[in-house]
Amino acid sequence: MIWITGASSGIGEALAYALAKEGAKLILSARREDELRRVAAGIEPHIAHRTSDPLILPLDLNDSGNFEEKKNEALKKFGRIDVLINN
Repeated sequence: MIWITGASSGIGEALAYALAKEGAKLILSARREDELRRVAAGIEPHIAHRTSDPLILPLDLNDSGNFEEKKNEALKKFGRIDVLINN
């Protein structure tokens, strides 16, 4: 399970596509949910072995008050977080 912050564009978006090709289960976070949905839709053709659709988890790193809630949401879906790419 790999959680990518800043996944709505640039390096984060490119990492999401590359990791999906390798079969990684992904959590995609950024402030702009609409852009995360676009990235998730773009990942569809890259998902290896159809293991899992990415979890879209909007998150603003400037708002630390909701980190615990977001972490719990991620754990509820996947049970663990193996890697955090804090982009």
